[in-house]
Amino acid sequence: MLWNALLLALRELRRNVMRSFLTILGIVIGVAAVITMVTIGGGATLQVTQQVASLGSNLLMIRTGQRMGPGGGGGGVAFRLADADAIARDVGALAGVAASASQNQTAIVGNESWSTQVTGVDNQFFVVRNWSVASGRQFIDSELRAGKAVCVIGATVRAKLFGAAEPLGNNLRLQKLSCQVIGVLEAKGQSTMGSDQDDLVLLPLRTFQRRISGNQDVRLIQVSVQEGASTEKAQADIERLLRERRHIAGSKEDDFNVMDMKEITRMLTGTTQVLTALLGAVAAVSLLVGGIGIMNIMLVSVTERTREIGIRLAIGAVEREVLTQFLVEAVVLSSFGGVIGIALAIAGSWGLTVYLEVPYVLNPAIIVIAFLFSAAVGVIFGYFPARKAARLDPIEALRHE
Repeated sequence: MLWNALLLALRELRRNVMRSFLTILGIVIGVAAVITMVTIGGGATLQVTQQVASLGSNLLMIRTGQRMGPGGGGGGVAFRLADADAIARDVGALAGVAASASQNQTAIVGNESWSTQVTGVDNQFFVVRNWSVASGRQFIDSELRAGKAVCVIGATVRAKLFGAAEPLGNNLRLQKLSCQVIGVLEAKGQSTMGSDQDDLVLLPLRTFQRRISGNQDVRLIQVSVQEGASTEKAQADIERLLRERRHIAGSKEDDFNVMDMKEITRMLTGTTQVLTALLGAVAAVSLLVGGIGIMNIMLVSVTERTREIGIRLAIGAVEREVLTQFLVEAVVLSSFGGVIGIALAIAGSWGLTVYLEVPYVLNPAIIVIAFLFSAAVGVIFGYFPARKAARLDPIEALRHE
């Protein structure tokens, strides 16, 4: 019986191809929109996770000042290098501790100039940030101790100042300081906040303090916690140690903040997931609109085929068979809409991920759910017209013109 009902449904679709297509358009748009929104949202969430991971593994960032926003910090009494040494010595399960200080400077090479961030670091910076040197080398101990005029540059600085030329061994000028380029960092791209991670020049910390900032201030200490160790415990130990060293007693508020990058990951991924769910819910409204369209056309179809229904009932068809026929027609309509919508979503979401430069993360589960939902829409919105057809009085139906 179902097979015959399916054949009859396909015959009706072929008889009114344009009307059938316009009927399922709402389903097509709804399914395509839901799958596309979820795919784009999944790609954005993955991109955020990857970008935070590129900053370093199990990273804690310690800044001066009270936390005001996602990045926190700013102002307050500066750290000293001894604070970073104390953290490395007294806090357990740490993979590395890197003290740094930064300023914006104009870097000059020949006739080319570029405004960039100049940061004083030691070799722990490369460990903590999980950042390797693509060409050249890191600083050697004698350069760090003596504060030599050498630097490691990011990929953006290399492109802006040296172009296709080889930067290694050449000099780069920062105000009155001329430093020799000894290395080029591997490219990391944008951070989660949209800043270019490759737009920087690294100097030995002593060189930066003596020749650029003119003081011993350290504004940022980055800490990498060993794999498997608790970042929450490390954060609590660091806060307790710094409160002692900075003489913060009792209930007095900290004049520094320790930020776990996992918090940023959770916050940003949570935001993208909420937005994805919201956009998906809005897109799902199209499925309801499509269902109403199916109901409308099925009611029209029942009216047009009243005499045919009356003949079937008169020659022995039971209500259940007529009900099944019209339900199958509604489900076939909505299912075709689901299949077309899935095809459009796969192609469209791939194109959008390429345009938006986010990873393409196609979730098979959402495809199955969207298809089943489209079929369910056919059942729900096709039931009333099918029931109306099944309950027609054969005598009245045969009289219908």
